[in-house]
Amino acid sequence: MFKPKLFVIFPKLSKNQIINDIIAGVLVGIIALPLAIAFGIASGVSPEKGLITAVIGGFIVSFLGGSRVQIGGPTGAFIIIIYGIVQQYGLDGLMVATIMAGIILMIMGFVQFGSLIKFIPFPVVVGFTSGIAVVIFSSQIKEFFGLAIDKVPADFIEKWSVYFQTAGSVHLETFAVGAASLLIMIFWPKVTKKIPGSIVAILLATFVVQFFHLPVATIETRFGEIPSSFPMPSFPHISFAQIKELIMPATTIAILAAIEALLSAVVADGMIGGKHRSNMELVAQGAANILSPLFGGIPVTGAIARTAANIKNGGRTPVAGIVHAVTLLLIMLLLGKWAKLIPMATLSAILIMVAYNMSEYHVFKRLLKSPRGDVVVLFTTFSLTVIFDLTVAIEIGMILAVLLFMKRMAEVSNIGVITRELKDEDELADPNSIADRNVPSAVEVYEISGPFFFGAAMKFKEAMRQVENSPKVRILRMRGVNAIDATGLNLLSEVMEDSKKEGTALIFSGVHAQPLFAFTQFGLLDKIGEENIFGNIDDALDRAREILGLPKLGRPADFVATVQREMKK
Repeated sequence: MFKPKLFVIFPKLSKNQIINDIIAGVLVGIIALPLAIAFGIASGVSPEKGLITAVIGGFIVSFLGGSRVQIGGPTGAFIIIIYGIVQQYGLDGLMVATIMAGIILMIMGFVQFGSLIKFIPFPVVVGFTSGIAVVIFSSQIKEFFGLAIDKVPADFIEKWSVYFQTAGSVHLETFAVGAASLLIMIFWPKVTKKIPGSIVAILLATFVVQFFHLPVATIETRFGEIPSSFPMPSFPHISFAQIKELIMPATTIAILAAIEALLSAVVADGMIGGKHRSNMELVAQGAANILSPLFGGIPVTGAIARTAANIKNGGRTPVAGIVHAVTLLLIMLLLGKWAKLIPMATLSAILIMVAYNMSEYHVFKRLLKSPRGDVVVLFTTFSLTVIFDLTVAIEIGMILAVLLFMKRMAEVSNIGVITRELKDEDELADPNSIADRNVPSAVEVYEISGPFFFGAAMKFKEAMRQVENSPKVRILRMRGVNAIDATGLNLLSEVMEDSKKEGTALIFSGVHAQPLFAFTQFGLLDKIGEENIFGNIDDALDRAREILGLPKLGRPADFVATVQREMKK
């Protein structure tokens, strides 16, 4: 459980895989360069601090982490937290809060909290992620348009009030550079995806600004030189009074780092077909957050976009993440003097793209079709993140989700994988028992009992992972599921996609009215197909036999149409 993936994988590495990892690491290092600088500046610190974070965080997360392909570094999710801490407590306060967050993360890992993070409801995650995206976008308006504002207010409403008041001070050259950079990043992938659009935008914008001597703010005019040497570690003075003051910001950093890192690891697992060690990942994230501030860095977590880029470029082991960190270090030492010429408007354009990608607007839109309680949780978390504070948003969002869960929970949910060999007294007493049915060998039946919400959804996912060989037909028996929420709907949507990739047909049996209505609202019914939803197990098994080309034992009723007619009445 607490053995890093690198130590498990390294003895088995082939020469070809090492070469692929090195190539992927170099490419991801290049991709991470502009993001590290932009995240550093947007967080209210100097650009080199973002680079230091990517180097230290990237190395430690890959060296000690529980994921094969996780890329660590600064991310957009931390911007609003770091900015607030710097404004209130200064750089020393940020340093202490980050170290405290690292300690909290390591404790979470050692007491095996990694699995508990998976129980955070989907609407809460989407709510604060989309909220962070809006805040990041709002923070870049001044630099993108070159507005004449001395200091941008931290409050969201005040910030936009000042923007509207100073709208007449738009600097045309700055706006032109920012808009051109944004357009390059939008359309460059249509030319090639091998070279990141952000790198192309930086190179072209820097060249144009310097060649034509445009009066546009650059990193140099705003922050001065970027150091071409790596700093020595320094240890802060920590007092008990300071710890008391910073415990809440540190806890917020730790929770967000844990959520971001484990979400990234789960996404990576889905892309490479692996399984990360969540508790070891938390320990590695903690170590990275303890070491990063000692060298002048900011908070570290797993970066979903950079991790995905690593996988797409052939990275399959932690070697790629280590090479990514070394690449960034070499760039910082050898090319730092040139990075100071990058226009601030281009960095703002990069962050606007980051905000757009973080917004998950399509997921947000889809969740609006979820049951009313989930929509309330989504909007509450989103609004609190934007208008007030991320800490408050997560706390209130979780409380609402738990209350909603308790209201719906009629009994403890459990999930069982039902096979033909499983027979006990309860099964035999059940007239609808699967034990009394003739189940073809290529068919597997899963029964979900109780309300299917975020806790039960994760149990179901774990049960699915235990199946070594995918069946030709999988029947999800939902006769005991009286209600389903957004997390359950989203998980079933993922199961649908995975089943298509595996070539497994998915059939639903015993679907009640509320889940069926939720399927329709969520757009899941169209994906499943009415011909694959049945009111009882016999009809579902006949459909399975039809798919397998076997003779049917009965004639399935038009279940969906019947339920929909009743619902209209």
